Amino acid sequence: MNKTLKIYIAVLVLILALILIADREQPKPIDWTPTYSVNDKIPFGLYVFNNEINDFFKNHTVERISDLTPYEYLNSKYDNDSLLENYKIKGTFLNISESNTIDEESVNELLYFVSRGNNAFLSMKEFPKYLLDSLKVEVNADYLNSGNTTVWLANSQLKDKKYKFVQTLEDYFSKIDTAKVTVLGYQLSSIKKAKKHVNFIKIPYYQGYFFLHTQPVAFTNYNLLKANHYQYTENVLSCLPEGDIFWYTKGQNNERISESPLRYILSQPGLKWAWYFFLFGMLIFIIFNAKRKQRIVPILKPLPNLTVDFTKTIGNLYYQEGDHTNIIDKKIIYFLEKMRNEYLIDTTKLDDHFIQKLHHKTGKNVTDIQELVFLINEHRKSYHGSLEEDLIRINNAIEKILH
Repeated sequence: MNKTLKIYIAVLVLILALILIADREQPKPIDWTPTYSVNDKIPFGLYVFNNEINDFFKNHTVERISDLTPYEYLNSKYDNDSLLENYKIKGTFLNISESNTIDEESVNELLYFVSRGNNAFLSMKEFPKYLLDSLKVEVNADYLNSGNTTVWLANSQLKDKKYKFVQTLEDYFSKIDTAKVTVLGYQLSSIKKAKKHVNFIKIPYYQGYFFLHTQPVAFTNYNLLKANHYQYTENVLSCLPEGDIFWYTKGQNNERISESPLRYILSQPGLKWAWYFFLFGMLIFIIFNAKRKQRIVPILKPLPNLTVDFTKTIGNLYYQEGDHTNIIDKKIIYFLEKMRNEYLIDTTKLDDHFIQKLHHKTGKNVTDIQELVFLINEHRKSYHGSLEEDLIRINNAIEKILH
């Protein structure tokens, strides 16, 4: 190992050591990603709610749906054998997420589930479009510069209890049928001259109800542990009818685990940056050493194409002899042989079927192909010697197809 390489390695090790020491003293940054995962303890996870949900719904069973879609789960609970043909379960379907996690087929099943006397509570910022269209509801979103929104319930006993949430987007219901829809909650942003918006509604659907809520942040770890915000969550859930809860958590359990052998290194900020610097240092080392030790690559002249020269010589001999018929025959034989080998076309009969097949495989103009076939057939039928003009015409026609 030469002296230069030792210096490179020493400098690299020193840099990595300094990075690890500096990173060790730094507090771990807070992850504000809105995952809404039941296993995440970050601010916008549902770890606390997952552990406290049984207290929110006392005397009722809470079943988590974590490995099936709503369609797969609800369809498996449908009783086709009984005379009533109804679901074996009764209660409220619950889903809390940042955006829509329910496919259209599951939305249809959910609509049918609610229509048979059950309920659905969905708290999310982006609802399934198909569901909104079916319920004739529209949702809008406004950007907030200040990032604060005050929320409260419409209940006369709770309207004075207001809670402030920190967020950058204010989602609310911009269009509802006031004759059918019951408004359960409102929100107001801190922007000057801001208007009060509806954020919690109850919509009748045949024999059941849909409860739509645009503030899923109310169920996150950050808000459940902040001051008295848990009271808002309790009051929202108290609006639901009595019954069992079927909580849809599929896609919110961190099911996707990296299979990379470096997953632990990449999951730790210090080790991750150490790995990146190691790769960067190795790249610099390889570049500098490859540049200094690379051998000279000799320039090799390409071999001359003697076949082309031979072909030109033979062509000149035929042309000087003036045997135009023989040259035309050779040109036709070469052309047909190329069609057989390259396009796998039968050249026994040069008819309309041949023309169409050649057109589809080469993409050449049909008129040009028809002209070439006509000239070839005319040449074969003629019993007198061909002229130079015939050779030129057939040669030009062949060139149009081959080039």
